[in-house]
Amino acid sequence: MNKIVSFLVFSALSLSAMEWLSYDEGLKLQEKNHKIIMIDVIRTDCHYCSDMDKKVFENKDMQKWLSERFIPVKINLDRDKMPLGIKTSFTPSFFFVDKTQKIVKTIPGSWNIEDFKSLTKGIK
Repeated sequence: MNKIVSFLVFSALSLSAMEWLSYDEGLKLQEKNHKIIMIDVIRTDCHYCSDMDKKVFENKDMQKWLSERFIPVKINLDRDKMPLGIKTSFTPSFFFVDKTQKIVKTIPGSWNIEDFKSLTKGIK
């Protein structure tokens, strides 16, 4: 089963882990559902990135909330190339990309569930 199909199954069933896609996979899925792509930029040894994974992205309610609104993409600066000419060294950083490949919002830093939800609520 490819990652896009896995993501769709995950979205429908709300399984226990957030399913992250590559940027190219996110673009293919965006063609079908027109959701905003949420790019989570991390580094392998970033403890704030790990905190976000554990405290925010492993929460089932937050996973459901995010998957209803966004296509989750994770990019590791230690091994992946940034799309769209994005330049950042601050991790985690979040970039929200619309269907025209325009960045509609940037959110730097690590957040708790309530704050991250609040910061992402109005993104369309």
